[in-house]
Amino acid sequence: MDIQPPVVITRPGERGAVLAAAIEARGLPVARLEAMRVEALPETPEQRAAWLDFDHFRRVVVVSPFAAVCLAEALDRYWPQLPLGIDYYAVGAATAAVLHERLGVRVHVPPSTAGEDTSEALLTLGSLRTLHDEKILLVAGEGGRTLLAETLTERGARVTRLAVYRRTLQPPEPAMADCLAAGDFRALVVSSGEILEYLARWCSGAALNQPLIVSSARLATLAGKLGFRDSVVARGATPTALAAAVADACDPQEADVDQDDLEKG
Repeated sequence: MDIQPPVVITRPGERGAVLAAAIEARGLPVARLEAMRVEALPETPEQRAAWLDFDHFRRVVVVSPFAAVCLAEALDRYWPQLPLGIDYYAVGAATAAVLHERLGVRVHVPPSTAGEDTSEALLTLGSLRTLHDEKILLVAGEGGRTLLAETLTERGARVTRLAVYRRTLQPPEPAMADCLAAGDFRALVVSSGEILEYLARWCSGAALNQPLIVSSARLATLAGKLGFRDSVVARGATPTALAAAVADACDPQEADVDQDDLEKG
């Protein structure tokens, strides 16, 4: 019996395990490439000041599920009962789900018409267009994109950007490095520009010709600049969306049949 080459996923931690399960449920083997470690930062005086003054913020914008976890843990320490009158925003559905589950709050997310969960899509929301000196807390990791903070400031907000975790890149294990060098995988799944740029250095010409599943058009553009030739944009960064894109890329005919069956049933 022939052994199928795996779908390589790069999402770290528990969220990577959920993504792996979603792809395996489609009948595809998965190999996890742990290229990034994510860890909470020790509390700083700046963080403590923000938590103590949390009720001073009109809006809170959270950029990732791990940022949402860090926020929830901090609020649990400082605010046994959440202050009222704060609107919460999340860049993606997974982040919104963490906020709702951990804090029980209603969360604004990018509009469905945007077609993807990105900072750009979130910024199209009407409630973020004119901010009139409002105080906004932006909860994120170290480094990363500056688009949200810069745009919200340009629109009149007083933005406090709080780094609550760090991302540490780490080289692939030797077996995974060999896999990338040989292009010996069925598809590569990446939902982080930082990881994509980092891993490109290990990808051979063969690897660059394999299907690359990304979570946004922005990542597809970056992938093209890095030399990837077969990028597929999923309908978001959720495990369901990424797994569907993987199935479509690996076996388009089978994916079409599955869709027909769903429509009939």
